[in-house]
Amino acid sequence: MSTRAQTPLGLFGTDHLIGEEERDIRDTVRRFVDDRIRPEVAGWFESGQIPARDLARELGSLGVLGMHLEGYGCAGTSATAYGLACMELEAGDSGLRSLVSVQGSLAMYAIWKHGSEEQKQEWLPRMASGDAIGCFGLTEPDFGSDPGGMRTRAVRDGDDWVLDGAKMWITNGSIADVAVVWAQAEGTIRGFVVPTDTPGFSAPEIKRKVSLRASVTSELVLEGVRLPADAVLPEVTGLSGPLSCLNEARFGIVFGSLGAARDCLESALAYSADRSIFDRPLSAYQLTQAKLADMTLELGKGMLLALHLGRLKDEGRLRHEQVSLGKLNNVREAIAIAREARTILGAAGITLEHPVMRHANNLESVLTYEGTSEVHQLIIGRALTGEAAFR
Repeated sequence: MSTRAQTPLGLFGTDHLIGEEERDIRDTVRRFVDDRIRPEVAGWFESGQIPARDLARELGSLGVLGMHLEGYGCAGTSATAYGLACMELEAGDSGLRSLVSVQGSLAMYAIWKHGSEEQKQEWLPRMASGDAIGCFGLTEPDFGSDPGGMRTRAVRDGDDWVLDGAKMWITNGSIADVAVVWAQAEGTIRGFVVPTDTPGFSAPEIKRKVSLRASVTSELVLEGVRLPADAVLPEVTGLSGPLSCLNEARFGIVFGSLGAARDCLESALAYSADRSIFDRPLSAYQLTQAKLADMTLELGKGMLLALHLGRLKDEGRLRHEQVSLGKLNNVREAIAIAREARTILGAAGITLEHPVMRHANNLESVLTYEGTSEVHQLIIGRALTGEAAFR
């Protein structure tokens, strides 16, 4: 005897914890993903190409670029609303959420938080509308988890700055109009707002990826890039600048990774209901239901954690180690859900007819960027013990 089926998050009743305006934003982004992204994303992933500039303008019209920032054409939503938008974007593809996250939580946030009024006026309105695309240059070929070891240098030459160095694994790099680049300068770390048409700046695209294929990933090369004195971000020195931006991006991933996980679980539910084996639906077997139940449990727990962190952020009480709790748990569980969902789809699960393997491949990158699992374990460990074990 069958009963009325519930959605995984419906079983947890999480909508009760979300305000009406937040639900409206979530549902608007979900419709955009359903109408614009789902019909095309498998092809983008297969070809390794994405109409990023067109999508940036559409996302700007939707109001999601820098949506949690105030002023300068930004929507000024709650952090929770931004998180829910990230969840819906990543249910479409991690590459789409990465475009929005790098634009709003890294490049735009860096200028909004640490920039001069002139820098904000010049860039933020155009970035909010999607007419200008930004990227964020922190990671280097030899320095990922240890950004303090970066070799990119900024040297004064009269009133100017001259930048030399290289950055690696930069989302949006090849299509960006502006790059926020972090460099060693006069004994500390400084951020620079670099128009990408500046002589000496180049951004070759990284090819042959098997993850985040529906996303632009690049290297940044700076060879004698000369900038005026007012290119520096004036309001911050040291690693606290880039790390504050990373914390913003990590928060979006706490929610976003759940979108990919939810999409995998919903795909497994639909497939198991339609797939007949030994004259019964696959969903009617105990082993299948055990898998579905376990995946739902982890998805729901992750959602409750994300909403709790969202409320803390909205109240101004969220600490960086709490963001690490969310990023570590939710990405780790999302990739486990993707892998388990694939087993329910069997051989069909490896094709682009279904989103599961695409999400699983993407989540391998999400597991690494904005802090590896190991880094977040050490951040949590330091909070628990008071001892830094990074070295």
